[in-house]
Amino acid sequence: MKKCLVLIFILWSSDLFAQKNHYAIWKTLKDVKIKTQYDAARKYEVDVPVFGNKVKALHGKVVTVKGYLLPIEAYTKQGFFILSALPYNLCYFCGASGPETVMEVTAKRKIKYSDKPIVLKGKLLLNDKDVDHLMYRLENAVVIKP
Repeated sequence: MKKCLVLIFILWSSDLFAQKNHYAIWKTLKDVKIKTQYDAARKYEVDVPVFGNKVKALHGKVVTVKGYLLPIEAYTKQGFFILSALPYNLCYFCGASGPETVMEVTAKRKIKYSDKPIVLKGKLLLNDKDVDHLMYRLENAVVIKP
């Protein structure tokens, strides 16, 4: 009986630690500075990210991240959307946080919209060249926990 209780405790506590790690990536993604430079093609200044070494190490890696789905289109299921570290009313687009708190997501399969946090797993790509996209992109994302 003791062995069974110990096993249950270990499994339960490892799940709690794993859940905390889903938010940890947002702390790492703060290792970025924003510089302003003139874009000759657009004929105005744009903000360009300068990634720190911690963030550069994540480029092309499969990561797990917890956040809030911000739909781009008015559909109940989303295949391309924004994931925010913060709820909708505190997100970057509402002026309450910085650009390091959001990422573009392309999902393998469409994901049902919810205002509750979700956990996604996908390949993280860094973007410091295309100003028409966010600086963080999660490709081939799948839902780990709705």
